[in-house]
Amino acid sequence: MDPLLQAFWLVFDPYNLMVMTLAGLFGMFVGAMPGLTATMATALLVPVTFFMAPVPAVAAIVTATAMAIFAGDIPGALIRIPGTPASAAYVADSYKLAQKGQAELVLGCCLVFSAIGGIFGSLVLALAAPALAEVSLSFSSFEFFWIAVFGLTCAIFISTGSPIKGVVSVLLGLFLATVGIDPTAGQPRFNMGSVELMGGVSFIPVMIGMFAISELLRWVLGSRKLEALQKRELGSVFRGQWALFLKYKWNTARSAVIGVVIGFLPGAGSDIAAWVTYAISKKFSKEPEKFGTGHIEGIVDAGTANNSSLSGAWVPALVFGIPGDSITAIVIGVLYMKGLNPGPTLMLNQPEMLYAIFIVFMFANIVMLPLGWVAIKLFRYVLNVPREVLMPLILMACIVGSFAINNSLFGVGIMLVLGIVAYFMEENGFPIAPAILGLVLGELIESSFITSMMKANGSFLAFFERPISAALGVLVVAAWIWLIWSAVRARPALVSEEEAPV
Repeated sequence: MDPLLQAFWLVFDPYNLMVMTLAGLFGMFVGAMPGLTATMATALLVPVTFFMAPVPAVAAIVTATAMAIFAGDIPGALIRIPGTPASAAYVADSYKLAQKGQAELVLGCCLVFSAIGGIFGSLVLALAAPALAEVSLSFSSFEFFWIAVFGLTCAIFISTGSPIKGVVSVLLGLFLATVGIDPTAGQPRFNMGSVELMGGVSFIPVMIGMFAISELLRWVLGSRKLEALQKRELGSVFRGQWALFLKYKWNTARSAVIGVVIGFLPGAGSDIAAWVTYAISKKFSKEPEKFGTGHIEGIVDAGTANNSSLSGAWVPALVFGIPGDSITAIVIGVLYMKGLNPGPTLMLNQPEMLYAIFIVFMFANIVMLPLGWVAIKLFRYVLNVPREVLMPLILMACIVGSFAINNSLFGVGIMLVLGIVAYFMEENGFPIAPAILGLVLGELIESSFITSMMKANGSFLAFFERPISAALGVLVVAAWIWLIWSAVRARPALVSEEEAPV
């Protein structure tokens, strides 16, 4: 039998379809819960896959992951608590749109454009996996350093208000990333004698604290009114999406490509893809001043890149056995457990299995549309729960999510402390989202910088000797020059406004 036809037969078996449906619903639930990430959904599914054949095992993980990435947008839009770090990039826009009475538009946008990005990424995965994997392998620590720095630069670009406050927020995240064991010397640092801090500060409790706990504090202290959205019914989430696609079709294509490219770089993933595409969207938008105030354009871009990057991360995993992110690292273990050795021999020895994985990706993103519609409709009932009941339930979910990372109350303590810090930051105009990205990228920046300096015997010029590294370095330096120049140019106008007579 032809391998492609055999792959279709494997995927569309009734048992496999049932597994994908259940895994999709599970991914939706995990992604919508604050602190329960797509990686956690994948890890929780691994014991279940022990009892499955290879195709349904991979199908369950792919479907659950795609659904979890999208589902993180639902609580972000409705209660300003992003379910995943990728959703944090545009949570301000999505929440403010929902508060303006456009919850259906923003949730439909997140769903439809996540599916579009996922389908595009699946096509790229099927058609260009070997070529993209070759490019991926050409990246070294020099290129990864510049990519990570560019990600932080994008976080500052998308910050509303003062760029200086965005820089301060990023530096806070980078400082938190240095807590733990020095990756070079192996010595503990900034742990204040705490054994728990020797393992570093996990970004999950930090993200929960800085978004969820600060929001809970704001509600308790009465500085945010949440009742306006509570009693409102959600209408059709698909209404207006075709018009959005026609208006932002080039944004969609650009973000889908960028998402795939970032995805297949080992260690990057959907988090960086969302932040970078949002920043690029703001840079090239005709209405950049609207970003952060409830503008749909950035959500279109970042939502598309979220799921297209997922497929890209599978390119080096399937072709060379190199994990693109934490999810594919788990998947590689599952594949080995099932007797499918990721690498060049997989295409030669078991092509039908590789084709089946490609088809699963495509089908999972198509199934996302009806399952996402169900998840959005169900989540509206959460909004009908009185706030006096809902907020303690959210707090309970936050505590469970923080505790589950290391099965320790220490994570809960981190969550509470950073929640208080984030509350005072936002009250004084400091954005909190850049701090999350600083924490996520801090380890990658430090390890790639130290490795590169050791290779170059301490010469910083080596960062500009490789063609790709030089191009990325010039891009980052140009972005910082433009950022500093913009801040200096805006300063006289600010001073003149302050000195103007009242």
